[in-house]
Amino acid sequence: MATPAPYPLFPTLAELKDLNWNDYTELNSFLTNGPYWWLEHWQWAKEYLIYIGRNKSEHTYVRFRSDIEKFLLWSLLIIEKPITQLKKSDILDYTEFFFKPPQTWIGLKNVDKFLLLNGYVQKNKDWKPFRYISEAEIPDKKKYRPSQQSLQSMFTAIIGFYNYLMDEEYALGNPASIAKKDCKRLIKDAQVKETKRLDQEQWQFLLQMAESMAEQDPIYERNLFLLAAMKTLFLRISELSEREDWSPAMNHFWQDDEKNWWLKIYGKGRKLRDITVPDSFLPYLIRYRHYRGLSDIPSRNEREPIVEKLRGTGGMTARQLSRLVEAVLKQAYDKMKETKGPREAQIFQDVSSHWLRHTGASMEIERGRALKDVSEDLGHASMATTDTIYVQTVAKKRAESGKKRDV
Repeated sequence: MATPAPYPLFPTLAELKDLNWNDYTELNSFLTNGPYWWLEHWQWAKEYLIYIGRNKSEHTYVRFRSDIEKFLLWSLLIIEKPITQLKKSDILDYTEFFFKPPQTWIGLKNVDKFLLLNGYVQKNKDWKPFRYISEAEIPDKKKYRPSQQSLQSMFTAIIGFYNYLMDEEYALGNPASIAKKDCKRLIKDAQVKETKRLDQEQWQFLLQMAESMAEQDPIYERNLFLLAAMKTLFLRISELSEREDWSPAMNHFWQDDEKNWWLKIYGKGRKLRDITVPDSFLPYLIRYRHYRGLSDIPSRNEREPIVEKLRGTGGMTARQLSRLVEAVLKQAYDKMKETKGPREAQIFQDVSSHWLRHTGASMEIERGRALKDVSEDLGHASMATTDTIYVQTVAKKRAESGKKRDV
């Protein structure tokens, strides 16, 4: 029996909040043509995802949306069983499905879920719930395997979903929380954590690539500014994005009475923090502002978005900002592949925008800056978090002592 074709369930956060069934007639038809609980489950997931987007961030919404969507599609189309009736054994079955999905559910590129056709929002036929990105000339979908991080994220999203359903009295228990303890696919991790970052040479190559692109075409000035800001100021992509409850504006750059520059950020956990802005970053800020026809430095009343849309008004979403970073990474990969070969260039295909934050923080710690100061700029609740991610003092001492062993 052929595996049913999947259908995308949730658009962007902004579109989901104001979803009009008259525009999404195809999605409405998909949900209402199934058993009564299909639409009910979709409504539950919609409530949960909007809650995530409102109380966490748009970036977290996108991450959770992917995992909740896969889980619901499996419930609707594969097991054909309401999620309120699932047991631990069912969740373990889903884990196996997640670990090895049908090839018809695996895509080979990132595409939009929906397309606007003839005035209506319709499914993008190239969209698949799972993605396998491979450098092979003819990618083999049989080689698809999720990472341990993907498995952990899947459980985080589903456990959170069930907790929400219990709070709302839609569900009586959380089988995902119980199943996680017995999942054979999850490996208990006692490894020394490796910070995902670029080294100094790789970062300089990427920065120079962004500068070269901007010099050839001013449209890439935004890309250059974004890369420099994320690495130097240790920013998450969501912290520069336009959100419903926060719009990063130029007057969030401010100067104290001792002429020190700061940037006010609305970050993770709905916390405001001020980040130190080094003198070395100011030329990038000034250059970017000149490109936009603005004065050298922001005024206290300036409400211009920090990273503006080229068309329309306001700032950019996290997804749009990610695409600016990806454009430079692609150029860097192509250039390094041409000059140093594919092995050296591979790093620029592995890297994500979040690596820039890790890169900047790691380099500051290596420079000898006080851990407490770096931790506060990062927005960590404690220095222990910073040490765990970037320093790992105990592991470094163990490595040093381990060097003295004799054969």
